[in-house]
Amino acid sequence: MSEIQYDYIIIGSGFGGSVSALRLAEKGYKVVVLEQGKRFEAKDFPKTNWNFRKYFWFPKMRMFGIQAMTMFRDVFILHGAGVGGGSLVYANNLITPSDEVLNNPNWGVQNWKDMVTPFYQKAKFMLGATTHTITTPADELLRKCAQEITSEDTFHYNDVGVYFGRSGETVADPYFDGEGPDRTGCVLCGGCMVGCQFNSKNTLDKNYLYLAEKLGVEIIPETQVNNIIPTENGYELITKKSTSYFSATKKFITKGVVLSGGVMGSVKLLFQCKQSTMPNISDQLGQFISTNNEALTGVMASDDSVDYSTGISITSGVYPDENTHIETVRYGAGQDALSPLTAPLVGGGNYPRQLYFMASLIRNPLKFFTTKWPRNWAKRTTILLVMQKIDSYMAFSYKPRWWRLGGKSMNSVVQKKDKVPAYIPIANKMADSMAKKIGGTPLSVLPEVVFDTATTAHILGGCRMSDSPETGVIDRNGQLHGYDNFYVVDGSIVPVNLGVNPSLTITALAEYVMDKFPTKS
Repeated sequence: MSEIQYDYIIIGSGFGGSVSALRLAEKGYKVVVLEQGKRFEAKDFPKTNWNFRKYFWFPKMRMFGIQAMTMFRDVFILHGAGVGGGSLVYANNLITPSDEVLNNPNWGVQNWKDMVTPFYQKAKFMLGATTHTITTPADELLRKCAQEITSEDTFHYNDVGVYFGRSGETVADPYFDGEGPDRTGCVLCGGCMVGCQFNSKNTLDKNYLYLAEKLGVEIIPETQVNNIIPTENGYELITKKSTSYFSATKKFITKGVVLSGGVMGSVKLLFQCKQSTMPNISDQLGQFISTNNEALTGVMASDDSVDYSTGISITSGVYPDENTHIETVRYGAGQDALSPLTAPLVGGGNYPRQLYFMASLIRNPLKFFTTKWPRNWAKRTTILLVMQKIDSYMAFSYKPRWWRLGGKSMNSVVQKKDKVPAYIPIANKMADSMAKKIGGTPLSVLPEVVFDTATTAHILGGCRMSDSPETGVIDRNGQLHGYDNFYVVDGSIVPVNLGVNPSLTITALAEYVMDKFPTKS
């Protein structure tokens, strides 16, 4: 049992937890970060995602990597694990949402854009945002197809968190006046989402967490929090080792808690606490879950004469209509392990997508199997990440499930109003257009069409900000309604579909919440 008393224990080391760690340490608080994933150096990442044990996070199967995948009734979710959270596996993109999104009434504040904008600038500086300008074959293809669909040129290069410098050349810290780690110029290998082996990607262990540790913050990986117990002077956290079947329970004592486990970690843990030690958590917990209104499609070329794997994971985007943002996504050469998750593109809308899928399979079974052939899949394939700022929601619940023999688990619940779409027509239209342009095969994500579900790499919401527990889970300062000195700071506090990659927004929100903390007296 650990009897060291901390001012704050931070649960999770992603974009919310890392910001919290540094800013609280700067204000003089004694801080520890508990992370259920492993710690990775550049040399620890797998060379390919065929190394399942080092790439996927599935502890029951002894896989302790950075890529987690969760299948719920209504959504297939890709999320991250490890010290640095989603930054280890994300595609580096740092984009500010539109004014329309920041002025959305669901934030609950009329002048929200003005309040949060300064923190976007702060987040961009800390994450080393720079505009990517190197054109790839996929970029050119995206530009041409978008112009044909819209008759406008909305193509743009995205701001990304990558140190480019001179390719392969290591230099002293270029960001924080020498206080940060050495960095190496990007080699454009396309391996960002399998873990950057070249020390070029601006993951959180290269900025916020690195600087926090220099100020004395302790980071304890492979630690799963199973319960939080309010006490007279704060909270007790009950933990176990996440990478061991058999490990002793460990207790941590703290005056305050910052919960930053992302939607998949924070919402689940709060559900568990609400049903045991913290019954006053708002009944709004798990409401207003959104998928960023996302869909994943793609196109696979008939041969590898053009290499679509070069560059960083995401370089550019287009706006085919006022609500939609589409980006090209790539894996590096040899990173072909996700090929089984693809299938030929199928439609939707009038009938369940399973029917469209079965019709496609019956018409051309050979085409179905050729999309799964892994050899040179990454070189031949361009993935399309489609995001929309249209309001749509589902809910999460936590209750006994028959398939767990009465054991409880978290799952999704479809909303009757503003339902999250499982099919987005513009996503299919862009994939079809690109396939015709290169004589390739348009692709769907297999779980999306087999189960007629949404797919997202950016699950959001579940802990909405509000003025009362009747309408939300946390207050305007990020504090949990009904519990003093307990904060939620991660993607679960985002109440809208952003229509762009959410990493910068989560970082900015964390800066906003931490700015309200006083310096320790």
